[in-house]
Amino acid sequence: MARTHIAVFPGSFDPMTFGHLDVIARGRRLFDELIVAIGRNPSKDQLFSPEERLETARVLVAELVEREPEGATVRVEAFHGLTVDFAINAGAAALLRGVRNLSDLQYEIQQAVTNREVAGLETAFVVAGQSFAYTSSSLIRQITALGKDLSVLKTMVPERVIEMLKAKKAAHHPMLEDLTAPPQDS
Repeated sequence: MARTHIAVFPGSFDPMTFGHLDVIARGRRLFDELIVAIGRNPSKDQLFSPEERLETARVLVAELVEREPEGATVRVEAFHGLTVDFAINAGAAALLRGVRNLSDLQYEIQQAVTNREVAGLETAFVVAGQSFAYTSSSLIRQITALGKDLSVLKTMVPERVIEMLKAKKAAHHPMLEDLTAPPQDS
C-alpha cells in the first residue's frame, strides 16, 4: 500500500512573501500533500491578525495553484502550540523549511535535530531562489514602517500584501509605530 507523503510548511507568514510562495511551489514538487501551517511565534509581535494571515495565505496559495496546477495539493491551516504536535496530528512525514543563507541554515539545522529527537519528525530544506535570498517578513515590516513609497516592495510581496501593508501604515498600527520611534536612553 502506497504511503502519502505529507509535509508541513510552518511559519507566522507576517506577511507572506514571494519567498514563502517559492518554498510552497518547490514543496509541491517534492511531496504528495503540503500543509501551510500558520502559527504564532510567541517571541514576536504580529502585524497581521491570525485571521488576516490565514485568509491572505489561502488566497495567495489558491492563486499559485491556479497558475501552476501541476503538483501536490495544498491546504492552509492555522495552529496553536508546538509545530511538531501539529505536524504529527496532521500525519506529516516531514517539515518543509526554506533556507536563505548560512545564518538560516545554522538555526534550521538546530531546529531540525531537535524536532527529530523530540518527535521523530524529519525536516526537508529547500534553498531560496536567488531573488529571495535576502527577503524576510521583518525586513518587509521595517520598509513599511520607515518607507514612504511601498511600491518598492513589489519584487518581495504580492500586490494584495502591499495594499494590506498600506492599510496598516495608514491606521498607525502600533508595531509599525514602534519601529519608527526614536531610541530612548536608559
